[in-house]
Amino acid sequence: MTRRLLRVIALVAAAALLPLVVPGQYPALAAEDGAADRKRYEQRFRWEWPKTDFARHRVPPDEIVAGGPPRDGIPSIDRPKYATLEGGKATGWLADLDPQEPVISLSIKGDVRAYPLRILTWHEIVNDVVGGEPVAVTYCPLCNSSLVFSRMLKGRVLDFGTTGLLRHSDLVMYDRQTETWWQQFVGKAIVGTLAGERLDILPSRLESYAAFQERHPGGRVLIPENPEARDYGRNPYVGYDSLAEPYFFSGNIDVAPHRPMDRVVATVAGGRPVAIPISLLRDREEIAVGDILVKWFPGQRSALDTRDIAAGREVGNVVVTRGDGNADADVPYHVTFAFAFRAFHPEGEILQAAP
Repeated sequence: MTRRLLRVIALVAAAALLPLVVPGQYPALAAEDGAADRKRYEQRFRWEWPKTDFARHRVPPDEIVAGGPPRDGIPSIDRPKYATLEGGKATGWLADLDPQEPVISLSIKGDVRAYPLRILTWHEIVNDVVGGEPVAVTYCPLCNSSLVFSRMLKGRVLDFGTTGLLRHSDLVMYDRQTETWWQQFVGKAIVGTLAGERLDILPSRLESYAAFQERHPGGRVLIPENPEARDYGRNPYVGYDSLAEPYFFSGNIDVAPHRPMDRVVATVAGGRPVAIPISLLRDREEIAVGDILVKWFPGQRSALDTRDIAAGREVGNVVVTRGDGNADADVPYHVTFAFAFRAFHPEGEILQAAP
């Protein structure tokens, strides 16, 4: 049995332990292909998704694969609970967070919150309201993709859960109102009533807990409803970001001269998708691409390295702003893997050298 197969088996086994309780392009399918694909969708998924309209789809069914857990097997957080920092200090459950652990931070109309990856790894989606804005805070470990979306779509508030399905190794979400499937990496509906619609991506940061504490000493931090329910702080994907290639991926992952699992900063500059390799950014510390300024500074651990997230290796922090780097001008980005950027943005550019 090959080492790769053993790793895949281990990952599926880890997923089974979970308790059960930058625009992309999606060309429309030809009519004759659409009818055949609809039938294949229904044959594979109708029993679990009787309310999903498979007649409306933007991707072929062969690109959708099972990730291990069933629908909602990775449970979203729908009633988030928080602890408030006092002068940047934390007590209780928060006191166990290592200062360099990664958190997704979000600020809307003065309402500031942080979502530790040690929690998001086990839930992947938080349905929340921040600054009066209904939002979905999302994290896909297999792509290391952290994005925050507005849950408002044409005057309607959507609630999201996990399908248990993947496309190009990325989380496929669904909304509970129409049971449409959504691609997390780009926030676009790919199967169902709302196919073709796109969620607004909101600016957020993937930063160290210490960086968040320093910037927002009175901010609120997500804590588990039941700290004993899961092994928060443990990484179920040990060594994942050191592999030669991702799990559950089929297709072209040629990103030479980069490696598929190299970290890149994915954003939109000058109206086009661009990825800046972390290796390049770390050497320069600051790179301007069009009207976008990307900065790197040390002090954040990988959540996909060692078993204990607090012991993960250094990967650094990234800040992406427009223009002169004003802290109030954050723009959407995510620190992901090169293979994922190429899969969802085949027309995008991965920089080889600083402009």
